[in-house]
Amino acid sequence: MEKRYDVIVVGAGNGGLAAAANTAKEGLKTLLLEKHNIPGGCATSFKRGRFEFEPSLHELCSVGTAEKPDKVYQLFEDLGAKPEWCYETGHLLRAIVKGENGYDVRLSAGIEGFCDSMEAAVPGCREAVKAFIMLKPKLDAATDYIYATKGNPNGLVMLLKHTDFMRTAGHSVEEVMTALGIPEKAQNIMNTYWGYLGVPTDELNAMHYINMLYGYMVDGAAMPKHRSHELSLSLIDVIQKHGGEVWYNSEVTQFLYNEDGSVAGVVANGEKLYAREVISNVIPNNVFNMSPQEVIPEQNLKLANAREFGISVATIYLGLDCTREELGLDDYTVFIMGNEDPRTQYNTRADDGLYIVNCLNNVIPDSSPEGTCTMFFTMPIFGDDVPKDLKPEEYKKYKNDLAKKYIEDAEKTLGISIMPHIEEISVATPVTFARYLGTPEGTIYGYKLSGWDNLMARIAGEKTDYAIPGLSFCGGHYTRGDGYSSAYIIGDTIGKRVAKRLKGDA
Repeated sequence: MEKRYDVIVVGAGNGGLAAAANTAKEGLKTLLLEKHNIPGGCATSFKRGRFEFEPSLHELCSVGTAEKPDKVYQLFEDLGAKPEWCYETGHLLRAIVKGENGYDVRLSAGIEGFCDSMEAAVPGCREAVKAFIMLKPKLDAATDYIYATKGNPNGLVMLLKHTDFMRTAGHSVEEVMTALGIPEKAQNIMNTYWGYLGVPTDELNAMHYINMLYGYMVDGAAMPKHRSHELSLSLIDVIQKHGGEVWYNSEVTQFLYNEDGSVAGVVANGEKLYAREVISNVIPNNVFNMSPQEVIPEQNLKLANAREFGISVATIYLGLDCTREELGLDDYTVFIMGNEDPRTQYNTRADDGLYIVNCLNNVIPDSSPEGTCTMFFTMPIFGDDVPKDLKPEEYKKYKNDLAKKYIEDAEKTLGISIMPHIEEISVATPVTFARYLGTPEGTIYGYKLSGWDNLMARIAGEKTDYAIPGLSFCGGHYTRGDGYSSAYIIGDTIGKRVAKRLKGDA
């Protein structure tokens, strides 16, 4: 007997979880398929000895609080998911540039606090910095209007009422900052967060960066009390509470199509499963590889092949036998850079470009056993930055050398002693993420959001980019691009859109 569903969601990553939670909550018969034995993709946790580590989440933006919810908090609240949020208060980050032209700056949360800390670091920049920040509500108003017109805005209205959007949307971060008169040093400090997006600010779309920066600045950084695995489990609870099915250890190996070219379902565990609609949290390249090539529109194949894969990371996880206070690390997020310029940081990313140091105990004091703390170091690199001639028997040494290099550099830069306190250590590289996530080159973000494939281009082309009937995409590879918050939001959007269509309300 054929198994039929209203919706099949492929992949229990952040976007897939949010999409399936929505369709199940709307009363649609929903099946979520996940190849691993736990949900979440990177939104999970793992144990080494007596320590439980967070694999990839540094901090969430656009969360907010119960009193002042932002998009992510409201999303979970509306679905009935109840994660426990913890917040980093006061400082957003510490930015350290080593060398003769270096600096050591702490940026404060809140618009005024952020502007004050920027003025202290670069006297005379405050007015221009605030002008950049206050583009955000203007950009939001224009975006809301575009969505309200279903992507067909009146050109005259855009020119007259949304002038700042028209001036900003097609330009890079640095182009907009320069036009506003922000000094170069101030630009470099403000642009520290580029590593979270994997695109340097001389090519990163200004609107994209402003959205993220504003989300951290206004709401502060948030973390789930029980790591990102708590977020995944809270959404699984929503799906199952509303009658949705979740199948683990169920890797999709084939996408099925009807004679008219529309998607009919998938094959998992050797079983054909049918649905009225399929939502894929899996990157289009992989979906097309699991599909008969003759049914994929040529434009879709060309687009997938033309896109550049986004950045991956190498991460060092440390369990230490001392407390955070004993270690002497007072900051939750520290960016350490070998050069002040984001483009140079990007170009030297596999050497001395940029790395991020986090100590989770600064936000969640009891996140490790009493008398201990955990740290993790993250280096944004691409999968092809891993040496091509690296032999399997040399891989362990490669990881150990990587860890030694960055730990010693952090000890010197931060003036703390780490090595003698290491009780547990684990190292992940793009090879690790490629094996675990199944993504090309181990990308954690899907496609690189830059150049012709920037945020605005994706929003404008959403209706035509991947127009296969019965198939929707969600996750970091889709329109909003990178990061946890974006993945949840696009999953939520696609889930609601599919539910509306299937219920005849579109």
